[in-house]
Amino acid sequence: MKSLPYLPFVCLLICICGWSCFAFAQMPLSDSLQSVTANPAFNEKEKPPLLNQLAEIYRANKNYSLAMTTARQSVALSLRHQNYREATKAYAMLANIKFNTQQYADLKQTVDSVFTSAQQANDPVAMAYAYYTRALLYKTLDKSDDVVKYCQLGLRQLEKTPDPYIAAKIYYQLYVVNSGWNNEEKVGIYAGEATNNALKTNDYNLLSNCYTALSVAHEYKFNATQNRQELDSVLYYLGKPEALYRQYPGRVAANTYAIACINIANCYLKYFPAEDAAAKAQAVHYAGIARSVLKDAPNSEEVVASSLGILSEYARREGNEAQAENYLLEAYQVMKTANGHSYYTIINVVQALSNLYEQKGDYRKALEFQKEATLYNNKNFNQQQALNTQKLEIQYETEKKNNEMQILKEREKSRTMQNYLYACIALASLLGLIFMFRSYHFRLRYSLQREKQLQLEKHESEMQVKLEKEEHARLRAEQQLLETQQQQLKKEVMANVLHLEHKHQTLLHIKDKLTEGDSVNMQKILKEEMVIDNDFEHAKVQIQQIHPDFFHLINDKAQKKLTLLDLKLCAYLYLKMDTRQIAQLMNIEAKSVRMSRYRIKQKLGLDKEDDLNAFLQGLGS
Repeated sequence: MKSLPYLPFVCLLICICGWSCFAFAQMPLSDSLQSVTANPAFNEKEKPPLLNQLAEIYRANKNYSLAMTTARQSVALSLRHQNYREATKAYAMLANIKFNTQQYADLKQTVDSVFTSAQQANDPVAMAYAYYTRALLYKTLDKSDDVVKYCQLGLRQLEKTPDPYIAAKIYYQLYVVNSGWNNEEKVGIYAGEATNNALKTNDYNLLSNCYTALSVAHEYKFNATQNRQELDSVLYYLGKPEALYRQYPGRVAANTYAIACINIANCYLKYFPAEDAAAKAQAVHYAGIARSVLKDAPNSEEVVASSLGILSEYARREGNEAQAENYLLEAYQVMKTANGHSYYTIINVVQALSNLYEQKGDYRKALEFQKEATLYNNKNFNQQQALNTQKLEIQYETEKKNNEMQILKEREKSRTMQNYLYACIALASLLGLIFMFRSYHFRLRYSLQREKQLQLEKHESEMQVKLEKEEHARLRAEQQLLETQQQQLKKEVMANVLHLEHKHQTLLHIKDKLTEGDSVNMQKILKEEMVIDNDFEHAKVQIQQIHPDFFHLINDKAQKKLTLLDLKLCAYLYLKMDTRQIAQLMNIEAKSVRMSRYRIKQKLGLDKEDDLNAFLQGLGS
């Protein structure tokens, strides 16, 4: 008889555990939470966190209808009081429930609601929940790379505000993905990180699942190295949930504990020899515990069927085919009564029964169960097709949404670039205006400075011209002064010459007298000379006051050249001296004076009737 394919049961249950068995407590805690939240006197603002815990308890115990109702109540209260962080957690709970119940058509919309609420919360922890649910969505679509991407984004948010609970769940998802990739190194790393964070939460149900993940990591190492210590570590970590279940009653979910028991029994069955009685006793013991803790529990058919499969395999090893048949038939009845069939499990049970009856020679029953296996395979195929259709719709909607988001991002980027461009243009324009203003201001200032400089230069030129004019005036004044002085000197010279000439004439007269032997009365001569000197001094002063151009004008008017004696006579006449005074000064006869006057009139071109004195006075004025 072939062995029962019980391992697929267990592996499937471990994965289900990974997605659905994070709970805070069992029913006693749920009863207390339900009592508190139902109390009308309890503050509504404090209810959402408790409702989220209660919804998680219902979900972990696979009471999905109550879990969904409680989560929706939490959403309503959270939004009413604008507690967007708790609203995000409640939406994340709804997304998790829809994932567990394979309501893929509504999953995408719920995940979008999680993101919307997280953005309103503007809180890193809320965003971590949003990225966690996005990872669940891509897990549904079998896009492991995107699962890792969003898990990493969630962890990045928790760098700002740590939250060990959601961090443990995110690390657990990374562990699941790397398990599917058979990445032994990262399986151990992420299982360890999940456990370390779970230890900080005092959430023993969460911690139990993380210990199970560590046992899987050591099982990978055992399969690779066949090191017996690694197998001991597998059993050690599988024993941790049992210890927590007994140490903290009601804090570890029955489903979590039952799966840990199934894994222990499977480990003994798989890695210990068939003849090892102690290993068999332990496997039978833990398989029985799994059946007992899940008695009458909803949606626990697969775990019970797995425990019966292990018991059937041990009965087969002992050759007790009747007992093996009974266990398989019991498993078959359990799966037939399940509300939501897991076709993989029931196909394995039916196929095992077909193989069993074939080996017993009961071909009719073998054929019946084979036909039933074919029927469930078809149903499973149709179910998978329907799920794939939903996944494709989700994928289409997701890609459409992502494309829309990408288009919006590109538009936003384009708008941002356009705004930057406009800003740069505005800045360039502003700088241009500033430059133009500065240039205009500079040109204006330069123009003003230039104008000022030109004014200064003009002023300097004017001052220079003025100075030159003043200098010219000064020079002219000096020249005129020199000319006046020269004229004065000339006048003095002329006066002195006249005086000297008179003295000379007097001396000549005295000499002539003495030469002729005439007696000379010197006293009389001296007396006359003294009078003449006095008159001459007076005449000298008057001659010096004659108009500077007097003699020049006379020469210009004269038609014939005037002699020095003519000029002397003109000067005496201009000074209004009479003939006697002139005769005495010139030491000549009065008659000679009259003759000289007549001769001068002729040289000046005057008529006989013209008055020489009047003509000379006219020139002097």
